[in-house]
Amino acid sequence: MKNNQFFRIILVAILLCSMGLSLSIDGSQRRRRYRNPEAGKRKAAKRIGIGAAIGAGAGGLIGGRKGALIGAGVGAGSGTVYHYHKKRKYRRRYRAR
Repeated sequence: MKNNQFFRIILVAILLCSMGLSLSIDGSQRRRRYRNPEAGKRKAAKRIGIGAAIGAGAGGLIGGRKGALIGAGVGAGSGTVYHYHKKRKYRRRYRAR
């Protein structure tokens, strides 16, 4: 009788260990990487173009043709800065944990 209980305990221990190891070891799965919707050439071109248009309009009202050129340059630069800010903000907010 003692021999039968001993084997039963050993069998249960082996089954529990094998179940525990099969559930915890899962090295074949890779982390899923998601695409950043705030990044991309089309979105960057849109943001830079809008900034340049607004800057050119404001510069044209203030300083004529030369002011429009300067305003377009400043607007394009600020659009670029805004694009990188949005891209980085999304990355920091939704980074993989």
